[in-house]
Amino acid sequence: MSGELKLIVEMVTVLGAATAGGFIANRLRQPVLLGYLIGGIAVGPAGFGLVALEGDIQVLAEVGVALLLFALGVEFSLKDLLRMKTIALGGGTLQILSTILLGGGLAYFTGAVNSLPQAIFLGAVLSLSSTAVVLKSLIERNEVQTAFGQVMLAILIVQDLGLGVMLAVLPALSQPADMIGIAVVEALLKAALFLGAAIMAGKWVIPRIVRIIVLTANQELFLLTILVICLGIAIFTYWLGLGIAMGSFVAGLMISNVEYADHALDRVLPMRDVFATLFFASIGLLIDPGFLLENAVTLIGLVAIAMLGKGAIVTAIVYGFRYPLKTALTVGLGINQIGEFSFVLAGVAKSQNLFSDQLYGLTVGTTAATLLLAPFLLKSTPFLIRQLSELTWLNTLLRVSPEPQLVGAVADDLQNHIVVAGYGRVGQTLVRMLYFQGHSIIVIDNSEAAFTTLREQGIPYLFGDAASEVVLERANLKQAKSMAITLPDPMATRLAVNRALSIAPELDVTVRAHVNEEIESLYQLGANEVVQPEFEAALEMGAHMLLKIGDTPQAVQQTVNRYRSGRYRDILPAKADYWGWADLDTVISGLEHHWYYLTDDFPLVGQTLAQTNIRRLTGATVMAVERKRQVYRYPTGEMPMEAGDRILIVGNREELQAFEKLIVVPSDPL
Repeated sequence: MSGELKLIVEMVTVLGAATAGGFIANRLRQPVLLGYLIGGIAVGPAGFGLVALEGDIQVLAEVGVALLLFALGVEFSLKDLLRMKTIALGGGTLQILSTILLGGGLAYFTGAVNSLPQAIFLGAVLSLSSTAVVLKSLIERNEVQTAFGQVMLAILIVQDLGLGVMLAVLPALSQPADMIGIAVVEALLKAALFLGAAIMAGKWVIPRIVRIIVLTANQELFLLTILVICLGIAIFTYWLGLGIAMGSFVAGLMISNVEYADHALDRVLPMRDVFATLFFASIGLLIDPGFLLENAVTLIGLVAIAMLGKGAIVTAIVYGFRYPLKTALTVGLGINQIGEFSFVLAGVAKSQNLFSDQLYGLTVGTTAATLLLAPFLLKSTPFLIRQLSELTWLNTLLRVSPEPQLVGAVADDLQNHIVVAGYGRVGQTLVRMLYFQGHSIIVIDNSEAAFTTLREQGIPYLFGDAASEVVLERANLKQAKSMAITLPDPMATRLAVNRALSIAPELDVTVRAHVNEEIESLYQLGANEVVQPEFEAALEMGAHMLLKIGDTPQAVQQTVNRYRSGRYRDILPAKADYWGWADLDTVISGLEHHWYYLTDDFPLVGQTLAQTNIRRLTGATVMAVERKRQVYRYPTGEMPMEAGDRILIVGNREELQAFEKLIVVPSDPL
């Protein structure tokens, strides 16, 4: 078989195996990257032996690395980095250095590596997390705008930026021991000179070239120009001794400043995906499952050290930056995996003869294992935190937020004010509206960007967690006339409603729901009004259309009011599993709750929920009633209590104790 035909056959074989593996991984709800690795294993020397990682396949894999890092550079967001600069630059940098110190130190002192350069390189590999896996999980759960979501992304951005520095400096560690210092200084000087030249070229040269090509209105020329810039700069940095990956990343940063950056990324992404798939599958060609099984104990230990150690480091750093412990734990559990770009670093270490085949195999296996575990851990984080909160000694810590910082002249005896919890897009619009109407406002948020904006506007502001009892008490809720909760985190929203009403039971609370399933639960927790933005947008569009086609304003307003007063029930999409247990567990996650069994001697039996007056007497909320194996979620006040019912009560410990005194009999735990 000729060399050209052999390349085509091997390329199709690898891509076909990666496609099949990616499809299976997707159907199993795992990252497709793991499918690519498994596909590579299947056709590699450890599998059917159809392809060997050598020659042209390796070259194509290098192109995949270049395009992968080029796209990363284009997508790099300096704006997002500066918006949370304290936790991003301070916390992110500290996380990288601490992980290198811990991971590399353990490896060196346990004999896993025999030199400090190897230890530093291994620590750098462990320090990177998977931006793709974390971002995908946050988007799926609608948590990108949450406090912990923003902190995760801020640290990940710094990791991406740190990757460029590592690619420039770490290869110098392959020099002889007496030359490492000189090599590192030389690499830093080369990188500094190259970055200086790149900044100038990115400001004056690259934009002009791209504009000239854009004027031709030829898409092929535009794509070719972008590829030449990317690969040309990559080859130049390789010639300087800084590596192809470093040049590709910087090329992406240069293009990101051009007004056509999004279009360039759009054109490059399909090619990037193809060649990046080849790269990840080529790593699979190197993985030997037999070797990993022989070293299973070592591999499990490395995975545990990597995830637990990194998770502990991140948690401690985020908590040290005055974020609530719950947020810190969520971030620590969210980014404790090893990322896809660690493969790039491990490959550099192997090419520099810093990693032996055994160490490289263990590193790749550890990375793949943490990526496999990451989605499960991200999904189970709320459950894990809820279980941790059951521990008496930790429960207090999880409720503690840093002492709220008050901005603006606010008297301790402030009365008749409006509390707005959450200063995202919805919160900002609401605050502007209330401010221009002359109302007294206090905003609660833990965003640094919000802190700066509100300070400039002179609006009183509490820096802290809106679900914290300490912060809510500082907001003088008992003297407030209303509260609006616009938090992006569903769990924090439920906690804020529950705790605000436990402090001020008569408070008028308006809350934003994130998904359909939250509407009834928030009403049940005591909110006076629950607003679902998507439904409200639909109602406004429908009202506009009805007016245009001739309906009277009065009729249109009656229609809209009917849907609102009915809590959107008439326009909720039909959903067979809407009343399922899984959804109920999600709704009450993070809230203290207990099931109680009603017997004939209970004073509640024979009364309707409205007649029992449970909420007014105890502050607790009835979230569900189980009767004859049927569960009624969010029962109405007309529902009678019968002997044999099991009722789910939500409230803090004092409220649950008050409920138990009301019923006078011991509880029957679930």
